[in-house]
Amino acid sequence: MRQSRLLPLIIATALFMENTDSTVIATSLPVIAQDLGEDPIALKLALTSYLVSLAIFIPISGWMADRYGARTVFRTALVVFMAGSLACAGANSLEWFVIARFLQGMGGAMMVPVGRLVILRSVPRSELVQALATLTIPALVGPVVGPPLGGFITTYFDWRWIFFINIPIGILGVALSTAFIPNIKETDTPPLDFIGFLLSGIGLALLMLGLASGGRHLIPVSVSVGCTVVGAVCLVLYIWHARRTPYPVLKLGLLKIPTFRASVLGGTLFRIGIGAIPFLLPLMLQIGFGLNPLASGSLTFVAAVGALFMKTMAKRILERTGFRMLLTVNAIIGSLFLAANGLFTPSTPYWLIMLLLFVGGCFRSLQFTSLNAIAYADVSNRDMSYATGLSSVAQQLALSIGVALGAFALETAAAARGTTQITAADFGPAFWTVAVVASLSAFVFFRLDPGAGAEMSGHRTVSSKLPATGMGDGMEGR
Repeated sequence: MRQSRLLPLIIATALFMENTDSTVIATSLPVIAQDLGEDPIALKLALTSYLVSLAIFIPISGWMADRYGARTVFRTALVVFMAGSLACAGANSLEWFVIARFLQGMGGAMMVPVGRLVILRSVPRSELVQALATLTIPALVGPVVGPPLGGFITTYFDWRWIFFINIPIGILGVALSTAFIPNIKETDTPPLDFIGFLLSGIGLALLMLGLASGGRHLIPVSVSVGCTVVGAVCLVLYIWHARRTPYPVLKLGLLKIPTFRASVLGGTLFRIGIGAIPFLLPLMLQIGFGLNPLASGSLTFVAAVGALFMKTMAKRILERTGFRMLLTVNAIIGSLFLAANGLFTPSTPYWLIMLLLFVGGCFRSLQFTSLNAIAYADVSNRDMSYATGLSSVAQQLALSIGVALGAFALETAAAARGTTQITAADFGPAFWTVAVVASLSAFVFFRLDPGAGAEMSGHRTVSSKLPATGMGDGMEGR
């Protein structure tokens, strides 16, 4: 009993460390860029390298835990994350910082999925709901604490200290996991799809490196184009390979399920827009408006407060609206609040900025909660691990594309004025560009059947009362 209560807290500590780290860095990016002697837009590579690393290694995290033991992989992930943190703290160039963030992502990719797997396999079913609820708290609290904490450290100390705070937390996690986490293994682990892992990993890495490095940063344009082309070719080859292997690292056939497809495709479009916020918003407040990191973080954290607030009402709203109506309408509302960020000026009252960020955070949280729920509405238990892996990869890839697109729109707006110097006026077109992409997700959600996911949402429509076809394929209402 004692162990089942401690496990969620141990895993939650790692999740808190990862989520706080990401939000702390977003607030500190302008100062880090200045200290490294780089254009702030170049730091988009630090954000995308971390997200791409997650996308590459998350699909094999479950296989590694089954093969080598959950405790072994979890402890190793903590050590890798700490090593990446120390490397970030010691970085004296953009290239070093980007590589260090990629190393951090390798640790993060193994840390959280393996930790969740430990809970699912170790905690009694009667305590599972409470255990998972405990696990989600740091995912919500981290983004609340991160921006003001990062702003405080960066303003009054040195940005390198934001990486040192991970070390004592990580050491504590290693000690507790050694004492309390069972080293669960599977005896019949299928062979690793090594070819698929290489094709998908190289494809994602090169594609995102090409997209994120385009412009005037780090590598020549010809190399960026070459990376994009080779990455795209590798991903096409992976699709060909996945159809011919019994255990693909990413099971693309799951996209035939309408609810899962809508969650992945529509969610990708929406997350591309949202993924630009951690990059664009701190830059606008600090570079465009002249705020220091602490003032910037003290404004932006309220979006996470709104997300935390909405978690208490999401279920009741879904019961009244159902997935299709909520996802479609909320995609438009969330995109409008995203576009509203582009209307802020240095003279906009702080209370108004915080109010719009808070409400926008509420609607985004509602959208993400619904997307994460409907994704698995019609997925069988046998395919659940494959669905989780594919969905996680799509999420991280969308967020990294959002950063790259936001940076591209920002640079384009400045170039249209005939300069490379970023000003406050350039952020409006950047926010509006990513908001348009996010709004396109509404067309994907509108194609869902009105009764899609009704059993999960608790919403009842005419179509959901008719005999179900079993896969939510859009025939229930005909």
